[in-house]
Amino acid sequence: MTQAEKEQDNGKEKDKERDKEKEKEQQRGVKRPIAPPTIPDPLQEQIQSNFVVVIHPGSRTLRIGRATDTLPLTIPHVIARRHKQSGQPRYEDAWLLREGLNKPESNEQRQNGLKMVDQAIWSKKMSNGVRRTPVSAEQARAYNCQIRPAVLDSSSRVKWTNTAHHPPHLVGEEALHVNPSDCYNIHWPMVRGQLNVHAGPGGSLTAVLADLETIWSHVIQKQLDIPLKDLKYYRCILLVPDIYNRQHIKEVVNMLLLNMGFSAIIVHQESVCATFGSGLSSACVVDVGDQKTSLCCVEDGVSHRNSRLCLAYGGSDVTRTFFWLLQRAGFPYRDCQLSSRLDCQLLQHLKEIFCHLDQDISGLQDHEFQTRLPESPALLYQVRLGDEKLEAPMGLFYPTTFGIVGQKMTSLQYRSQGDSEDPHDEHYLLSTQSKQDQSSKSAADRKAVSRPGGGLDGEMSGQGGVGELSDLPRGCGSGGSGGGMKGEMELGPAQGECLMGAGEVEEPLSAHLSRKTAIMSQFESKALGLDKAILHSIDCCASDETKRKMYSSILVVGGGLMFHGAQEFLLHRIINKMPPSFRRLVDNVEVITRPKDMDPRLISWKGGSSAGVSGHHPGDVDPPGGVAALWCPHAS
Repeated sequence: MTQAEKEQDNGKEKDKERDKEKEKEQQRGVKRPIAPPTIPDPLQEQIQSNFVVVIHPGSRTLRIGRATDTLPLTIPHVIARRHKQSGQPRYEDAWLLREGLNKPESNEQRQNGLKMVDQAIWSKKMSNGVRRTPVSAEQARAYNCQIRPAVLDSSSRVKWTNTAHHPPHLVGEEALHVNPSDCYNIHWPMVRGQLNVHAGPGGSLTAVLADLETIWSHVIQKQLDIPLKDLKYYRCILLVPDIYNRQHIKEVVNMLLLNMGFSAIIVHQESVCATFGSGLSSACVVDVGDQKTSLCCVEDGVSHRNSRLCLAYGGSDVTRTFFWLLQRAGFPYRDCQLSSRLDCQLLQHLKEIFCHLDQDISGLQDHEFQTRLPESPALLYQVRLGDEKLEAPMGLFYPTTFGIVGQKMTSLQYRSQGDSEDPHDEHYLLSTQSKQDQSSKSAADRKAVSRPGGGLDGEMSGQGGVGELSDLPRGCGSGGSGGGMKGEMELGPAQGECLMGAGEVEEPLSAHLSRKTAIMSQFESKALGLDKAILHSIDCCASDETKRKMYSSILVVGGGLMFHGAQEFLLHRIINKMPPSFRRLVDNVEVITRPKDMDPRLISWKGGSSAGVSGHHPGDVDPPGGVAALWCPHAS
């Protein structure tokens, strides 16, 4: 018998023994475990990145494009709508003007802010160790008042938008160049990162959503060459601010899915996308936009809710302040008006080419600029400027220079007020909790006042997320390494109140909430400088290890701080103002203004587009932290 035959016989004998064992087990009633059936993995649909549209709506600029595009389309986020009736009064949303500028205290506040700016400029030595010699506006004014423009060309070659065919609406640059005498209203649907809902014409939520739909549909169809009927094959990535109105975002998502017809949508926070686009895992993201400045600490793709802060000023406030300083110095273009769209464009341009944050540049310097307006000749102006070019951008660090009175200047994250269309919102969940759970939650809420940071547990909840609030500003806390921030917050007498041992003294929840509201109102009325806001945001992080990460990676994005010398200037102020305890612990403080040599205005959009291309989303580490809504299919 061969070896192979022997092995075959042995195998048959083993099979017989196995069968006998099974028969005996069945006779004894022994039950063998049933192997679970193998369930095939669900087939995942392959998302084609060229069928993903990334939308980043800003207060002044819309950035939109396919996820595969190298750069997005960048257009003014404005629409002109033709009057429905003849004789209808003309309406135009303001550009550089805003509420709170014409109060009796505004000018005094501007002057006080300018004194602080001049003191800060004088106190910091130049790189050669010598203090700057201040230049008074009168020195420049004596020269500028004598300047007369030179005619470059009898025609500026700039024309008003042709409206002879009476288009119902115009978008972007065409809307900006509508003749003021034409029968069109001008609307900016976003203001300071939020929907521009107001009491004037075109200010209802329905009208603002219609403006957004019209602008986005026009750009998608005319400039991205995507027929609107084909949007059912496309998905959308929408970037939203870190602090936003939950109800408004819900309405925008419905508009994208139901009205425009996208098949699915994902909503990302700008700060999380900024870290993704810059290739950083963790950073304190400082987004200086045209009308608002938002700050948020992001760690491993998760946005720390307690660190979110929004300041109601940005690049346009610097532009307006620069114009005020130019007027003090005898600005030779004397017809310039903040109410004119084209003059606002010119002032934005002058700010970008003249202003800086380099203290080594001093003394009077001569510059020139051109004005090209429709139905006017092209003119060349000479202008002599001194410290005005440095004083204007320093308003970001001394916001009283902006002269804004009686306005809410700082926003924190508020809790959702519930949703009438959602029968299982957080109010329902709270009301159906057991009495024991409710009493323990009330006790935790009271103790939050005395806890540094006063943070509510967890990140953005899957239910709420949008519009929640860390209970108290970090500056109201006691103890810890954040003690150095108490003087920076300037919370006054109320600060002592929030240091009371609320956990030791029982008080009704209503009294606790009213006291907390008073403290929040006082905090939000303060206009924090950019450097103080960064320190406050980092100080709200839970652990010292996280704070060290944030100090070593301060990422500045947006177009509001694109001044020469801004990186070194901000770094110097952060190091000088950070708590002494952290100066010893942090190895190096780093301010990043151009990661990968990219335009800081495009970093958040690039982060969203990279997510669309790779299929990985910044919030995948912890979806509630960075994502407000996952891919949601178009439901009927």
